[in-house]
Amino acid sequence: MTAPKSISRTPPSSVGANTIVSSQLAVQTPGRGFVDLTAEVAKFANDARAYEGVVNLFIRHTSASLTIQENADPSVLVDLMTALDRLAPEHAGWTHDAEGPDDMPAHVKTMLTASSLHIPVLKGKLALGIWQAVYLIEHRARPHRREVVLQFIGQAGQSS
Repeated sequence: MTAPKSISRTPPSSVGANTIVSSQLAVQTPGRGFVDLTAEVAKFANDARAYEGVVNLFIRHTSASLTIQENADPSVLVDLMTALDRLAPEHAGWTHDAEGPDDMPAHVKTMLTASSLHIPVLKGKLALGIWQAVYLIEHRARPHRREVVLQFIGQAGQSS
């Protein structure tokens, strides 16, 4: 079977993964909402001299999460929070409420989103789309200090 003509692909590139660089990012959140991490992730990739490979992100919490989403229209983030709140409302009869009514919904929202992401690095740049950004999503009402592990795996090159 032949591929449809509406699909194209660049030739494969191959590099040796001779570099692993790790760092931890501490993020003070203002409370519930999105925190844009894109610039910090790009700075990490630059500092790691990432040329070809992948940047992995892992959040070390169960009531906050990571996502890649649109960065052009702020109303998208508002609507996404509304959707998450509808999927996991605070007063839904949760049995786990020792830390407050927003705790169990925060765990559910983290389960529905992601605790880790991977972003390809191509020729020294994060391979995000033009309207994509990397966000930490704080699911708790109060501010929290969150930790995100950053790791580049791949081939290092010249700093850009």
